[in-house]
Amino acid sequence: MNKYRTNNCGELTKQDVGKTVKIAGWVQVIRDLGGLLFIDLRDQYGITQAVVTVESGLIDMASKIPNESTISIEGPVRLRDEETINKNITTGEVEVVAEKIEILGKRLKNLPFEINSDKEVREDLRLQYRFLDLRNEKLKNNILLRAKVLQFLRNQMIERGFTEVQTPILTSSSPEGARDYLVPSRVHQGKFYALPQAPQQFKQLLMVSGIDKYFQIAPCFRDEDARADRAPGEFYQLDFEMSFAEQDDVLKVLGEIFTTVFKTHTDWEVDEMPFKRIPYLEAMEKYGSDKPDLRNPLIIQDVTEIFKNVDFTPFKDKTVKAIVVDGAAEQSRKFFDGMSDFATTEAGAKMLGWVKVDNENVLSGGVAKYITPEVQKELEEKIGMKKNSAVFFIADEFKTVQKIAGAVRIELGNRLDLLEKNVYRLCYIVDFPMYELNDEGKLDFCHNPFSMPQGGMEALMTKNPLEILAYQYDVVCNGYEVASGAVRNHSPELMVKAFEIAGYSEEEVKTRFGALYNAFQYGTPPHAGAAPGLDRMVMLVADSKNIREVIAFPKNKKARDLLMRAPSRVHEQQLKDVHIRIVEKEK
Repeated sequence: MNKYRTNNCGELTKQDVGKTVKIAGWVQVIRDLGGLLFIDLRDQYGITQAVVTVESGLIDMASKIPNESTISIEGPVRLRDEETINKNITTGEVEVVAEKIEILGKRLKNLPFEINSDKEVREDLRLQYRFLDLRNEKLKNNILLRAKVLQFLRNQMIERGFTEVQTPILTSSSPEGARDYLVPSRVHQGKFYALPQAPQQFKQLLMVSGIDKYFQIAPCFRDEDARADRAPGEFYQLDFEMSFAEQDDVLKVLGEIFTTVFKTHTDWEVDEMPFKRIPYLEAMEKYGSDKPDLRNPLIIQDVTEIFKNVDFTPFKDKTVKAIVVDGAAEQSRKFFDGMSDFATTEAGAKMLGWVKVDNENVLSGGVAKYITPEVQKELEEKIGMKKNSAVFFIADEFKTVQKIAGAVRIELGNRLDLLEKNVYRLCYIVDFPMYELNDEGKLDFCHNPFSMPQGGMEALMTKNPLEILAYQYDVVCNGYEVASGAVRNHSPELMVKAFEIAGYSEEEVKTRFGALYNAFQYGTPPHAGAAPGLDRMVMLVADSKNIREVIAFPKNKKARDLLMRAPSRVHEQQLKDVHIRIVEKEK
């Protein structure tokens, strides 16, 4: 017999009755019924009930074992009494009669929080004691689900003819939209490695090398702020690239990946392929976002022309957007005031206009007095304003009004409970702009800098940069961007010109992307790829609202590892070894 266990805590059934077994795990709870002691013993696989009788002589010892201690129990398996059967667990028909109990690891300190409790626990405390937090059944199941999804994805890619290749973790700094984590070199004084934001250049180099279809479960590192759907510091993605491939080839693989993952690991409804394709500009116009939640039926519509001659100062010389909500006229004044507060305090609006239409088609509230019968008729014809509806108006400069309207759309959908339940609504966002203006008013890449511009060199040479579209695409699911990719620029001339428009000299391109530029001189196949975010994918499969709930050891919102206390100061000698001196900031 194994020293610690013959069976795990999730597999004993009535077929095992009469067998002498040994089980080991954590004491979840001890119930003392006076002369009879019940122990719920838990491991990764489940829970088994053990019973300690007076005849065993173990009651006194067992009753003093702190919960969450690890113990082993040896004894025969017997059927439970009919009235004590637990149909909610696999082992619920049987129990182990304890003849021997051994304490393997006694809990010596008070628990900082209850392990399997519905009580709310502060997240930073949970992260500080993540090894205890992971004993929680829900969190543990998320991590086990993650493992299943990753194995499933690996098998799916291999079945589709992709070759798994690991790319370097220590590499050179590369502009990919976020700040790099830098690693100083001991051997090469004053020089630094960078942790990869993504294996972008390496996977393109693999295409040049003749690897036809590459993939890896890739760790990525970005020094950026945390969000509920984004893990700060590091994350994982299913990185893949395909030679002799066009946009449609990649979108097909992405569609198959998401539909098979969701259908295999959930019972929710999943959109069938092909997914809806929405050009970037259309997404911004209709949803106010490039990651629209299609479970929300609300649409943003432009009414600027309708209000052009209306004497209402907040709308004057502004772009005006409208959102019609059927049936919302019955909402209270408190609801409309609440939406106005949200728009002005959280969404960045100067004001939120609104109007209600009753069953007699009479307007009231908000901006009703500024809407003439003629304007009302136009609104009915153009945007579908009708009886028992409410219309919300957002007015601002063109560059900001879409974003504000998008936030209002989301909030309306949530407050009115309009989102479809238990469904994955997927779409492709395509035709991203190649360039955009950054906060300083300078041209910058909108998406991936290594993307192929639509129209090729001619577009780069003749078009306004802000009008150039790229073969870039995202997969969006339920309001989350779950994958991003592009057809790659594989011409050195195109590469130089594309970066030149963004403010890089040819020499800078050759210096910063020397390997890629050089490789493109040696017969580069056209190629394309994408990278679904694994953490975010698992978050959706687990129906979790927080990405940290599907990561074993996540950073907190400030990118700090509270368990390992990182980042931390290091010994002075370690700094000397890498030729670094810390200069304290003047107060």
